[in-house]
Amino acid sequence: MTDAVTMLRRNVKHTLRNPGAVIMTIGLPVLLLLLFVGVFGGALNVGPMPPGGGYVDYLVAGILLMTVGYGSTTTAMAVNRDMTEGVINRFRTMAISRASVLTGHVVGSTIRTLISAGLVIGVAMLLGFRPTGDPARWLAVIGLLALLALALTWLAVAVGLLAKTAEGTSPFVLVVQVLPFLSSAFVSPDTMSPAVRWFAAHEPFTPVTDGLRGLLLDTPIEDSGVIAVAWCVGLALAGYLWARALFRRDPN
Repeated sequence: MTDAVTMLRRNVKHTLRNPGAVIMTIGLPVLLLLLFVGVFGGALNVGPMPPGGGYVDYLVAGILLMTVGYGSTTTAMAVNRDMTEGVINRFRTMAISRASVLTGHVVGSTIRTLISAGLVIGVAMLLGFRPTGDPARWLAVIGLLALLALALTWLAVAVGLLAKTAEGTSPFVLVVQVLPFLSSAFVSPDTMSPAVRWFAAHEPFTPVTDGLRGLLLDTPIEDSGVIAVAWCVGLALAGYLWARALFRRDPN
């Protein structure tokens, strides 16, 4: 735990000294929020809305999803930078817990992402977002966001360890940025073509988005919550095992 806290402190210092990462994590989701509410909101057909609700109420869950995704992409690049510059190879020679090196990145990214999500919700409220969930549902929202952040961040760590250069993380960045648009994050899947609708119904981001939206707006989430948690746990476990295997391999 001592080594993990030390690595977390290192990660926090790097974040404070790298304003680009903060802008990437916070600025882009807020920009998307402003863009979709101010430009596309009046034209998009999202299906039934809660009484008195507007497009911003439908949109916030998707923007929170994008916030987590952007946070994980910065982690992939940070891990790759440590790997390609030889920092991780030096950590391997030190008398410290090997798991702490990766844990510092994951915990730091999760904390940074949750703070960013809080700022996004604050901006959304200024734009008219009015959540109606009770405190228990808000705790569930935080828990689901944290679980999603852990899942995507562990995958990002594995990608960062695997890629030979920072450009090698681009496929992961592309997937994280594109998949939300093929889910219920911005429009209802009912408005999509049959093939895309089928894909949206079976990809992991749709149940996560539906679960977050239902919790925030106090509407039924049916089985979306269970499916979302199952996806997050499965992705987190796969990312963790993959990252651990990559970290333990012979650097030569």
